[in-house]
Amino acid sequence: MRIPARFAPIVFGALLSAIMVAIVSAVVLATSRGIDSAFTSRWVSSCLTTWPIAFPTVTLIAPWVRRLVGRVTA
Repeated sequence: MRIPARFAPIVFGALLSAIMVAIVSAVVLATSRGIDSAFTSRWVSSCLTTWPIAFPTVTLIAPWVRRLVGRVTA
């Protein structure tokens, strides 16, 4: 099953924000609270809390960032 190309910006935003949230949440939790038996549950909770903020942010900001990069690169 393939997703139609017209949904590419939304799929891009969903995947990028999910990957970003997963990595950043893990790093922040590991450095602030350490890795213990509750790490996984705290990490999942953190991801579920922050992804709804990251997804629309990435989806709305990505076009602006692409234009900015186009202006500042040769």
